[in-house]
Amino acid sequence: MIQVGCPHCHALNRVPPDKLAAGGKCGRCHQALFVGVPVTLNEQGFACHAVQADIPLLVDFWAEWCGPCQMMAPIFEQAAQQLEPRVRVAKVDTDKEQNLAGQFGIRSIPTLILFRRGKEAARTTGAMGLPQLLQWVQQYI
Repeated sequence: MIQVGCPHCHALNRVPPDKLAAGGKCGRCHQALFVGVPVTLNEQGFACHAVQADIPLLVDFWAEWCGPCQMMAPIFEQAAQQLEPRVRVAKVDTDKEQNLAGQFGIRSIPTLILFRRGKEAARTTGAMGLPQLLQWVQQYI
């Protein structure tokens, strides 16, 4: 069984590996486990998806005032559609979640970090196109 965090209530759900592509629903809130859009994370949700869940987590650390972040937002949404359910795609607003930004030493945005089982597997800074983003993620999952 694979542990998957719910994008809505952040509860952990066990999913058989062969059923991961079929999606499934959360045992707590009964909503879809994969929605094809980035999940907005706070500290509690981050712990569920980055540390406790088994699938890799790709996080975009961003801010509303950041031009390159705004430019990258639609690309990141397209990436979510293509990467789920193999990778959970999420966003952390560095202005609202300053503790998380500080914990990971975010100095410039957008910064993308790929987590595997609670550990940072890869990091890159700056906006990129969809092909480059997908290629970057593929080399680390």
